[in-house]
Amino acid sequence: MTQVSKNTTHQNVVRFITAGSVDDGKSTLIGRLLFDTKSILVDQLESLAKTKHARVTSADAGVDLALLTDGLEAEREQGITIDVAYRYFSTPKRKFIVADAPGHEQYTRNLVTGASQSDVAVILVDASRVDFNSTPATLLAQTKRHAAIVYLLGLRHIVFAVNKMDLFDFDESIFNSITTAVTELSEKIGLPKPTLIPISALLGANVVKASKDTPWYSGPTLLEWLECLDTSPQSEKIALRFPVQYVARQDGSASDDFRGYLGQIESGSIHKGQKIRVLPSNTEATVAEIYLGNQSNRGQSTANNAVESAKTGDAVAIRLLEDIDVSRGCLFISTDDATPPTLSKQISADLCWLDSEPLSLSRKYALQHTTNTVGAKVKEIRQVLDVHTLSHASSTHPLKTNEIGKIDLVLQKPIAADLFTQSQATGAFILIDEATNHTVAAGMIRATTPL
Repeated sequence: MTQVSKNTTHQNVVRFITAGSVDDGKSTLIGRLLFDTKSILVDQLESLAKTKHARVTSADAGVDLALLTDGLEAEREQGITIDVAYRYFSTPKRKFIVADAPGHEQYTRNLVTGASQSDVAVILVDASRVDFNSTPATLLAQTKRHAAIVYLLGLRHIVFAVNKMDLFDFDESIFNSITTAVTELSEKIGLPKPTLIPISALLGANVVKASKDTPWYSGPTLLEWLECLDTSPQSEKIALRFPVQYVARQDGSASDDFRGYLGQIESGSIHKGQKIRVLPSNTEATVAEIYLGNQSNRGQSTANNAVESAKTGDAVAIRLLEDIDVSRGCLFISTDDATPPTLSKQISADLCWLDSEPLSLSRKYALQHTTNTVGAKVKEIRQVLDVHTLSHASSTHPLKTNEIGKIDLVLQKPIAADLFTQSQATGAFILIDEATNHTVAAGMIRATTPL
C-alpha cells in the first residue's frame, strides 16, 4: 500500500506522469485536473472553445479538455498525443508538475523520457476496453507495458485510475473485476499491493471531487491521493554520490591556481573538510571549498557563494586540498561509505529498447553512465519480456522497438556503479549508437561483476 505522509510542507512539489494505452483518457484527465483546480486562464478556455479539432465536449467545461495538453497541431488533427507535454498546477497543499505521455506503442520512448523525471505514475485503465470474457479480465498490452516500464524505472508511487466508469453507470462489479486483473498484473511485475481509484475524467468523478455515483468507494479522490503522498527524496538517505561534470581551471601557471570540480550532487551531502574518495582511481582527498551554483567564470570562484556544506540536488563547484588527477566522469564518494559503488567492466541490466533498428550483438555502443561515457558491447540477451503474458520468453531474440529484456554488457573501461534498487542516479544508464548518435536504449543495473 502506498505510504502517506502526515506532513508535506517539506516536499511541496510532486512530479507525476500519466501512462496507459492510447485513448484511455490521459490528456482529458490532466485537463480535468487543471480545470477543476482553476488553473486555466479565461482566454485559454475561450480559445479552446473555438478550436476546430475538438473530439468531445464536456458538459461542465464546454470544451474538449484534452486539448489543454495536446499542443501540437498534428496532435489535434489526429486526436492523439505524440510528444510529452508538461503542465503545472497547484492546490493549497502542494504544487504539481504533470507529464502527459503518449499512449501509442511507437512513442513508448517518450514515456521513458517523461517517467525518468517523475516521482509518481498515474496509469489509466480504460474500463470500456478491458476484456471481461476471461478470468481474470484481460488488460490492454500497452497498459501492461507501461506498468512494467514505470516499475523498472523505479517510480516509488503508482496508482491505477480506472477511467470511463460512467459508461458502465459506475458499476461496482466492473471495478472489482478490473481490480482483480490489476492485482494479478502487479504480482507478475513485482509491484506492491496496488492502489485503484474509479474515475470519469470526462465528468470529473473522483478526480478532484468525490462522486455521489460511487457510494461503494470510500477511498480518496485522485487529487487527494496525490496531495498526501510521501515524496521526500530517497536520495537524501543515500551516501554521497557526486559525478564530476566539468573541471574548471583559472591559470595553470599561477601559484594560486584554482581548480574546481563542477557537477550536481545526486545523493547524500558533502561538507568542508570532509574526506572523499575519487573513483575509479580510489584516490583520497579533502574538501577545501564548496561553492553553490555555477561558480565558474573561466575558472574563477565567487567567494560570496562559498558554503560549509551542500546536499542532494545542489549544483556545486568543489575545490580539493590535494592536487590529484580528476576528470569528467569521475565520482566522489565518502571514505566511510559502507556500501560504495562497484568498479566493474561487466554488468547485468534490464533494458528498454527504443530504437527502430534491433539490438545487435556485433555492434559497439556507447554507454553513458552519470557523466561518464564508455564503449560497450552486449554479451548476451538472457530474457525478453512478453508484454501480453508478462512472462520472460525462454527463447530469446534481439530486442526490437519498445521491447524489454535482461541483458549482459561488457564495457571497455570500468564504471563505478550502484544497483538501480540502491541508487537510481548511479544505477541507470543509456546506450547510444556510435554510428548514428541515436539514444537506442535505457537501462537499469541489476547486478555487477567486481574487478
